[in-house]
Amino acid sequence: MWGNAALLRNIANALFALSALLMLYGALHYVVHLPKLLPLDSVRLDTVPQRVSAAGVLQVMRNEMRGNLFTVDIERTRRSLEKLPWVRSVSIRREFPDRLALHLEEHQVLARWNNSMLVNLQSEVFFAGTDGVAETGQVLPQFVGPEGTSAEVAAYYGQFSGRLGAVGLRMAQVNLSPRHAWQLRLSNGLVLELGREDMQQRLERFVEVYPYSLAAEQGRLKYVDLRYRNGFAVGGLVKQG
Repeated sequence: MWGNAALLRNIANALFALSALLMLYGALHYVVHLPKLLPLDSVRLDTVPQRVSAAGVLQVMRNEMRGNLFTVDIERTRRSLEKLPWVRSVSIRREFPDRLALHLEEHQVLARWNNSMLVNLQSEVFFAGTDGVAETGQVLPQFVGPEGTSAEVAAYYGQFSGRLGAVGLRMAQVNLSPRHAWQLRLSNGLVLELGREDMQQRLERFVEVYPYSLAAEQGRLKYVDLRYRNGFAVGGLVKQG
């Protein structure tokens, strides 16, 4: 090898090129990390938050905007913003020469979950307090179920709501027991026991007879037990007058 002049020349050229690249990288790294180069000056929100606290966003950005446009830790900033109440997801991009652009996706609430949490339209359970809900005057149904069943409860809620809405009824609460039995509490106080099997067929049976028999007893009935093969039982029917 040492007698091969062409090979030695090629190795020397390669080492020289590598050294030059390393020197260039070092210089660029130094320049990019200069605090006075492209300092961050502002943050732009592409939409006005409806429930996310603007003060909370500002505080996070004050804490996280370290360095300049190149060196600010975008991923850490995103994670910090996603810890704020009502924030579902965040995307951040750099805008030359001195600004960060934020897109905040807020949770869109569907229901309350087990009295202490909320469920969004994607069936995800989250905690954000209830102040944001109370301010809108939104009346939310209550979902009750074992941990990890929010998607199933939300899916059946949509199906049950559609059928009950056809006869002018609205659900106030959906209960899924640990044994996987379903119970519906309507806004008029009536409770429907659907059990663990054939829930949709049982509810369909109720919807078919409600306008012709049970509707007249609204306010006097406490529950309808639909866990029978060919019929149902009613409870709490009290004579008035």
